[in-house]
Amino acid sequence: MGLFSFIKNAGAKVFGIGKTTEEEAAEARAKAKREADAEELRIEEAAARNLEETINDLQLQVEGLNVFVDDDMARVSGMAYDQATREKVILVVGNTAGIATVDDQMTVEHTEPEARFHTVVSGDTLGKIAKEYYGNAMKYPEIFEANKPMLTDPDKIYPGQVLRIPNLD
Repeated sequence: MGLFSFIKNAGAKVFGIGKTTEEEAAEARAKAKREADAEELRIEEAAARNLEETINDLQLQVEGLNVFVDDDMARVSGMAYDQATREKVILVVGNTAGIATVDDQMTVEHTEPEARFHTVVSGDTLGKIAKEYYGNAMKYPEIFEANKPMLTDPDKIYPGQVLRIPNLD
């Protein structure tokens, strides 16, 4: 008869033992995807814990604070002490690299009027923003105070940053 040559890893395995190369490759791809998904989940959970820690470090009073991160969206829940605290928490989370959307599910213990939000553009200063919203550039300290403790210096704002613009009564 003679000697016949075959491709060692091609074809089905005899007696159902083992897998074809295609089956092994598909399983390897599925395993790699599961591992990547698990790693992404660990990263998102760590990001959520870091955001919660930052909010607590800033002494923003939110009872039952919970942050959940899913890709570029964050969901925030809990009971904020007041509307200003709620808005500051939203800004802390939303002004974080990698977060594009904040789903605010917080409640407020002490209600008050909502502030407006302003996205900083190149060339903005707090004075320029105050002039736009209040008609008086010298009211910039109101905006600075409304964004403490996230802002530590009135001259340190950056394009893309979102700021609270409180209502002045």
